[in-house]
Amino acid sequence: MAKLMGKQSLRFDHPPSVQSFACCAGKKEGEGPLGNKIDMIHPDEKMGLESFEMAEAEMFMDAVKRCVDKEGLKPENIRILLGGDLLDQLTASNFAGRNLGIPFLGLFGACSTMAESLLVGSMVLEGRCADRVICAASSHFCTAERQFRFPLELGAQRPPSAQWTVTGAGAVMLSQSGTLNRPAPRITFATVGKPVDYGVKDATNMGAAMAPAAADTLYQHFMDTSTSPEDYDLIATGDLGMVGVALFHELMRDRGMALSQSRHIDCGLQIFDANQDTHAGGSGCGCSATVLCADLLPRVSQGKIDRLLFMATGALMSPTSSNLGETIPSIAHAVVIERA
Repeated sequence: MAKLMGKQSLRFDHPPSVQSFACCAGKKEGEGPLGNKIDMIHPDEKMGLESFEMAEAEMFMDAVKRCVDKEGLKPENIRILLGGDLLDQLTASNFAGRNLGIPFLGLFGACSTMAESLLVGSMVLEGRCADRVICAASSHFCTAERQFRFPLELGAQRPPSAQWTVTGAGAVMLSQSGTLNRPAPRITFATVGKPVDYGVKDATNMGAAMAPAAADTLYQHFMDTSTSPEDYDLIATGDLGMVGVALFHELMRDRGMALSQSRHIDCGLQIFDANQDTHAGGSGCGCSATVLCADLLPRVSQGKIDRLLFMATGALMSPTSSNLGETIPSIAHAVVIERA
């Protein structure tokens, strides 16, 4: 059984194994630095369907199917699918789940959903409630913009602090420890984040809203597990972007735990390059999910990273809360992924 550590963390006595992973993304993401590592690039934003929302559902389903296919399995071999997206009532993942026919647990952690699904999936496996699960998340630039900000047809100008919602989806298959006949990355620790609110109201500045939650969870993880930044080869945050990364580093210095630039990356700054005009970087559930599956997990599998701390962050707002002038609470969840 998992061992409780400190205030918010867990140690898995039988660490779940990463059995396979897959991701797909849109044309803009395919033109970025990780384009040649993404399993499938969809050049059509609607993927030949009637709406962007149905396209996102198709992309979520595509990532899950590819993840299953890599192991020569079928959807019926999966005990539980855990995942979510940014849309109201988890439209994309619910509709994908309908077509996949896998028992489904919908999760909403905004852009932190990929880390949340890995955390919950690991708890399910540690508790022997399943032998094999898939953890997934997706987002789509066009669906997120018209839900949270402005209709695309309006052509509203985006401020420099704004981030570009990634059109992408990632899926990771986890299995019970000891069920694989080959070495595989394992999830050894997890830290459950709590909502943190520093009073940011600007929906076009997600980095400022999410940085405090990232610092809060990372600091608590270090306290709970008696570790420090030097105990990890790489700490990967999700979707802070240029504005958020600067604030995150400042907040960690204030806590006496400065992070070296060589030891920390942000998924929002990995998926696009400076020439793609995404302003402060990438965001969305699909951002950290795509970077994890396209780049980070392969590096752990290949022995290039021995110990990875993957921490995705999410802004817990809704269109209604933003219209009412409410502040934006945020959250960050973390999992430790180690080479076998």
